[in-house]
Amino acid sequence: MQMRETEKFTGLRGEMRSAEPMARHVTWRTGGVAERCYVPADLDDLTALLRQLPAREPLLFVGLGSNLLVRDAGFRGTAVLMHSAARRPVLDNGLIHAEAGVASPKVARFAALHDLSGAEFLAGIPGTVGGALAMNAGCYGGETWNIVDRVVTIDRSGVQRIRARDEFSISYRHCELPHGEEWFAAAWFRLAKGDGAVARERIRNFLARRVATQPLQLPNAGSVFRNPAGDHAARLIESCGLKGLERNGARVSEKHANFIVNPKGAGRASDIEWLIDSVRTAVRDRTGVDLQPEVRIVGETR
Repeated sequence: MQMRETEKFTGLRGEMRSAEPMARHVTWRTGGVAERCYVPADLDDLTALLRQLPAREPLLFVGLGSNLLVRDAGFRGTAVLMHSAARRPVLDNGLIHAEAGVASPKVARFAALHDLSGAEFLAGIPGTVGGALAMNAGCYGGETWNIVDRVVTIDRSGVQRIRARDEFSISYRHCELPHGEEWFAAAWFRLAKGDGAVARERIRNFLARRVATQPLQLPNAGSVFRNPAGDHAARLIESCGLKGLERNGARVSEKHANFIVNPKGAGRASDIEWLIDSVRTAVRDRTGVDLQPEVRIVGETR
């Protein structure tokens, strides 16, 4: 990808990188480079960055990269790496407050530690709070927006706003942001009082089920397709004989048909995108069901 001259920024406290390999930041362990990449020190530092970026600069907010594929020719813009292992949820007037870069499982464990119930399913979400909000992530009968009280968004100008839940259109694995270019910066979660020991046992059971049913030992991005109404994507994919479909090392998992695995990062982003398209086409042709991807695919095709 042709690199343009890096603009001068002032007053930033985070880390700016050029030509950053996004394979380091997506769970498939493959993909192209981001022209520019920034790791903000905190939300105020992110505000300072956004205020200085060119108005038409393409932006890509990245959490743990667990539902993201960056095409091999890379991303011509700025990727913002939101996840920070140092960030933690906190209690705020009986609610749990977590910034977008907090890993979702931390919210589940924090809630259980404080005898709050209803967030246990977040232990099975391999991403950050920001990503969970953006796609209404869920599993084991729980969905993110069912426990959201309110959120903080940030726009291209770095302006932060507190928005109520009813300002968003929420559906299965989808959240519509009606306010233009805004991204989730934080959320407050409202949970019921419960028994921490019971919550921790539920978390252990959820994680045991994940280990037993999903190919977690291999690079993957979680579920590739949304479940269609009244059915399961994995069942449809398996019924079409697509388990084990392979291209240059990447393949449809034999353990769970709605996962594409990429052992040792051997497959390129184009190989994984080919598998996604091939599975979708085969299922549509053979069953009439058009599976909708959960995975976000970004970047240049050449």
